[in-house]
Amino acid sequence: MIEPAPALPGEAVLAASVDVAAVARSIAPGVAGLVKLDEEVLRIFTLVREALAGATEIFLATDRDAARALVARDQLIDALHRSLEKAVLDELIRPSDDADRQRKLLLILRILPELERSGDLAEHIASHAAQGLARWLTPRALSLVSQMGAVGLEMWGMAAAAYANQDPTAADLLRARDDEIDDLHVSLTAELAAGGVSIPVAIEMGLVARYFERLGDHAVNVTRRLDLLQSH
Repeated sequence: MIEPAPALPGEAVLAASVDVAAVARSIAPGVAGLVKLDEEVLRIFTLVREALAGATEIFLATDRDAARALVARDQLIDALHRSLEKAVLDELIRPSDDADRQRKLLLILRILPELERSGDLAEHIASHAAQGLARWLTPRALSLVSQMGAVGLEMWGMAAAAYANQDPTAADLLRARDDEIDDLHVSLTAELAAGGVSIPVAIEMGLVARYFERLGDHAVNVTRRLDLLQSH
């Protein structure tokens, strides 16, 4: 079962490191190896969700120390991406007549970049906290940012569950939620214009809103990739 990722309090966001070769060494050929790969992919889903929850809170609270810690923590997602990619490639070159297994390996290979980019986007949101943008925003603008983060977090929970359950039909539900983020982006842009923020703040906030929007897009892309698991 995929549990909701909790928002990360600023003081609890810790930098982490990983032995890049550890995952690859732990994966054995056969069914056990594929189970291990699944576990590590779901681990990255969780890390992305935690990063998004933490980045939203950090941005709204203008917590510079926590922002730096979350940026450092993104290195864990990057390292897991590298080690998993190598492990999947190693598995793909093994002779196999199992078409389902090969399709699953190809799926993992295709969604890993989406997960890695999503971690980067959460890092970008957190990095903007250091600029103190939140203090220039109206209460409604802050609420819209919070809503974008909440919808994005829900989408990534749905994407993780879809991957765990191998459910490609979730893509349609995620597209509907993605439209909500797009609408919130439009509303935020209008609120920034009405609130009379400076041009530099408006430009930076345009980037932040775009990062949230792209996080939603990547969640949709991951679930769309699940079609690979269907036999043709």
